[in-house]
Amino acid sequence: MWEKLSAGGSRAQCGWLKDRFGVSWQIVPTVLGEMLNDPDRARAQRVMDVMLKMSRIDIRTLKQAYKQ
Repeated sequence: MWEKLSAGGSRAQCGWLKDRFGVSWQIVPTVLGEMLNDPDRARAQRVMDVMLKMSRIDIRTLKQAYKQ
């Protein structure tokens, strides 16, 4: 989905992109919300720190940060 929506458009931080028509979208995997709402704030913060460095959100990398 990310590749098709961003084709002919532009990519931005944290899963945001603009399609070829200029419409902005944010593609967010459901697992991200679960990780960010973890009661262990240190785990959630690690995930947030990693996500802020991404344009396209990589679930595998988020899970690695979560499990540290």
